[in-house]
Amino acid sequence: MVIPPPVRPPRITKFLKLYVLKMHFTNKYVSAQVIHAPTATVASSASSQEKALRSSMGSTGDVAAAAKIGKILGERLLLKKVPAISVFLMREQKYHGKVKAVIDSLREAGVKLL
Repeated sequence: MVIPPPVRPPRITKFLKLYVLKMHFTNKYVSAQVIHAPTATVASSASSQEKALRSSMGSTGDVAAAAKIGKILGERLLLKKVPAISVFLMREQKYHGKVKAVIDSLREAGVKLL
């Protein structure tokens, strides 16, 4: 009697790392974008420089603005049916302050992070 090897599901992470989150912060503004890595195109983006968002924010460069940008970006990603993204942090970016606010609000919006 031959026992067949177990059937393993295909590796999901192999397919889901196609979308990468990149963030840029200045003293005045916060911007974040998700890039489709194989084609090098922007899948979705959000910035505190957008006219529609500036009126609803008190300050455009603080942690609260970063949280709002993350929430809006998460909603835009779900509309485009992007279920999960991976996070790309520059060397000087640490998981603290504005970076943490963007990532946590993306999680709360329903986007999975790899």
